[in-house]
Amino acid sequence: MPSWKLVSGLCIGFFGSLVAVAGIGYAMVGVPTEENAAARSQNNVYYWSNGNQMIATGSGQNRQNVTIDKIPKAMQQAVISAENKSFYQDSGVDPMGIARALANMARGGDTQGGSTITQQFVKNTYLSQDQTVTRKFKEMFISIKVGTKLTKDEILQGYLNTSYYGRGAYGIQAAAQTYYGKDAVKLEPSECAFLAALLKGPTYYDPAGNDGLDPAANKKDNTKRSKERWGWILQQMHNDNKLSDADYKKAISKYPMPDPRKAAKGMSGQIGYLADTAKKYVLNHSNITEKQFDQGGYQIKTTFDKAKVEALTKAVKKVEKEKLDPEKRELDKHVQFGAASVKPKDGAIVALYGGAGYENGHFNNNADTSGVPVGSTWKPFVLAAAMERGTYRSDGVGLSPLSKYNGNDHLKIRNNDGTYVMKKDNTPFFQENESDRPWGYISLRKAMEQSVNTPFVQLGMDVGMKNVADLAEKAGILDSSFAGLNASFALGTSTPSAIRMADSYATFAASGKQAAPYSVTSVKSNGEEVPGFEKPRITQAMPENVANNVTNVLENVIQNGTGKNALSLGRTAAGKTGTTDENKSAWFVGYTQQLSTSVAMFREDPKSAKLLSMNGTAGEVSIHGGDVPTLVWTEYMKAALKGATDLGFPEPEKIGDIQDAVGAPTPTPTPSVEPSETATESPSATPSESPTLPSPSPTDTCGFFGCDEEDGGTENGGTGGEPSTSPSPTDTSENGGNSRGNGNGGIFGGPEG
Repeated sequence: MPSWKLVSGLCIGFFGSLVAVAGIGYAMVGVPTEENAAARSQNNVYYWSNGNQMIATGSGQNRQNVTIDKIPKAMQQAVISAENKSFYQDSGVDPMGIARALANMARGGDTQGGSTITQQFVKNTYLSQDQTVTRKFKEMFISIKVGTKLTKDEILQGYLNTSYYGRGAYGIQAAAQTYYGKDAVKLEPSECAFLAALLKGPTYYDPAGNDGLDPAANKKDNTKRSKERWGWILQQMHNDNKLSDADYKKAISKYPMPDPRKAAKGMSGQIGYLADTAKKYVLNHSNITEKQFDQGGYQIKTTFDKAKVEALTKAVKKVEKEKLDPEKRELDKHVQFGAASVKPKDGAIVALYGGAGYENGHFNNNADTSGVPVGSTWKPFVLAAAMERGTYRSDGVGLSPLSKYNGNDHLKIRNNDGTYVMKKDNTPFFQENESDRPWGYISLRKAMEQSVNTPFVQLGMDVGMKNVADLAEKAGILDSSFAGLNASFALGTSTPSAIRMADSYATFAASGKQAAPYSVTSVKSNGEEVPGFEKPRITQAMPENVANNVTNVLENVIQNGTGKNALSLGRTAAGKTGTTDENKSAWFVGYTQQLSTSVAMFREDPKSAKLLSMNGTAGEVSIHGGDVPTLVWTEYMKAALKGATDLGFPEPEKIGDIQDAVGAPTPTPTPSVEPSETATESPSATPSESPTLPSPSPTDTCGFFGCDEEDGGTENGGTGGEPSTSPSPTDTSENGGNSRGNGNGGIFGGPEG
């Protein structure tokens, strides 16, 4: 056994060593100032796909240091009451917070713990934002030294001058100018409490919304969070006797809504949306935080092709000029476009159109929006699911596109057990077409060509809406954008982004091969590659022949159906038009083997962000996907594919059984009714999918893809009810998705971008 002298000597030596190490550490660290943070300020530089520079964001951080006498007492007290009540009494270090951080690290969690204002100042000015044990120890040593070398007012001044308030604003002076257009010294107590609330996390507490970064950070939820935090801070200030009763009553009487966002230098035209999309992708595919990203120093190479971006913008502007006149027609006001173009078999986003531009006050990226229902452009997913999975009547054997379904208007829809789908009031659910034309039994190929609703709603019920949803998700649609799986689901009540629609149709173009959309190929910091930006893995989302047969059917939509305006492209192409309830949105999504492009058109109330009807827009009774959106698509694709070889499409092999192709009587047309685009009412319950006995089969004598049915009819609407626009915090649309807090929402998140 060792003697007590040996044990005591070892203990004294050990603790002496610790004291020596602590002393050396204390002596070696320097005291930070606000200039440390300013010195690290750098640009983020974005590059086009060819390596040429697109934009350098700003000239470093948006910041300007001010002295403590230029910072209102209310602002000083707001952060103390909210962040560190014992600021003027403590030593500047929170030992319990550091202990919690180290304990979390030992358990494999992050090392974040409660920090004092002094520790936050040190972290802002001297250290990285990395959550590591090394950083925590450095923070502790430096904070102790700061507490002995600087006055409390100097520490508080430094903290307020180096904190990040969102919108690229570092420091209280930049924040005051960014949010209220005034100098910090002129801030009111109510405004001070608002800015202090942003320190909790500007992504989620800015009422302007940041759903481009996270669907959960939409306008509505952010405003709610901000108001709650703002009110709580004012209450704490009052409780701490830093606001008199009269001042508290005045401050709490009205929420100080900040100014709208302003366009940063150089972020005009489509550049703002491109940079936003790329930033979103970087944040969703790396460990870089928004605060770190906005500190600058990153070089981001994107997938965007400058010529194609310019061609897409030119196409939108040309058609807008030809068709819309908001000065003379009230119904032409507030019309918006969103579009995206993706490479099949790759997923690279080569172009997008996000809106009128940041300089015009439009900050929502319409290419990555979630909230605009896609209408009949959803029908190819229903057809693909039927060809791959079959229906309850086919025992899992896929259906041929020549299978026939009842195409009449005002049709009762059946569950798999033969019962009728019922509405909430327990009356039968009737599906409407846009026209009351008595089609009788028509092939699915013909129904797609003329975009007849009733066959696809019943087909979706027969296949099972869950199977339709599964196929759409495999093709590239984010499940967070799905509407309820009721009967109307087959008609496009879901709200994926333009990026996701272009990417999912690229899956058809690539014979079933799916690659997630992406907008960034590499990110560098200090000359080193940041990991996480490899090309997406390609998967086989559906059988090759299923995709090729969908393509063949969609070729016919352009050749003989509602997409005829795309014929002027002058090359082999496939696509689908889409129109929704009350004409609130219109889409065209189409592709060649080289490029898949989607175009959305909608009207939006600028105050409520709700969609408005386009009936009467452009001087037309109604706007369909085969009209303006198809014209934009064709104009762009002509330029984007100029000089490219017409590759055509693979010849599909015959697929599936022809259901109801023999002996089918043409049903007696229902009495003529006024056409309606509202599917009366979406059924409330998810329909049953249990199999039962097949119904009688109708017939036809047409051969493989050889039906000579009479052309006619128009693009059909009727999506059957308003979609939900609630954002999902898990959406990763290019970004994952963006939801429409203000009318938009997805790219990479996996919003892809």
